Amino acid sequence: MWKLEGLGEYDARRPLTPTGTNLLGLLKHLAYVEMGYFGPTFGRPVPEVDPWLTDDVELNADMWATAEESLGDILALYHRAWAVTDATVAELPLDAPGSVPWWDPARQAVTLLQILTHVIAETHRHAGHADIVRELIDGAAGLSNGNDNLPEGVDAGWWSSYRDRLEQVAREAGGRGPDGA
Repeated sequence: MWKLEGLGEYDARRPLTPTGTNLLGLLKHLAYVEMGYFGPTFGRPVPEVDPWLTDDVELNADMWATAEESLGDILALYHRAWAVTDATVAELPLDAPGSVPWWDPARQAVTLLQILTHVIAETHRHAGHADIVRELIDGAAGLSNGNDNLPEGVDAGWWSSYRDRLEQVAREAGGRGPDGA
């Protein structure tokens, strides 16, 4: 969520990849992922998820925020998703059985531990997307707000030189054939 801090409505939803990846869409998607996996999968109703489980939902509708959905709305949605996840994890044992109706029938039967692992992996993947998208917006990079986990003592000039060096190496390598010749 910190990748959205300090951004306005435009930058929060700005599509920066050919597939439209944007920060607010990533958060909206993850909210519905958590609500779906920790709600209906374990027989716990979450009315906000119901529209997303129908066959007539617009393709990729969870990957972007409409003009009517504000940054604050999506942040609040994600906080509600946390509450669903927290309640399910607190109330069910790790071996609690569930069923993921949108998965292949042969794989639908799951446990809470399997779903926790699945959602952690999906969140981790999308957090990486958010890292890159935020860096494209304004250069903000790193592990967390206040801890960029990047080399100390370097400035924009160093990064520019570093990037240029990598570009040159890529061009040199690209001039060789696949076998390195």
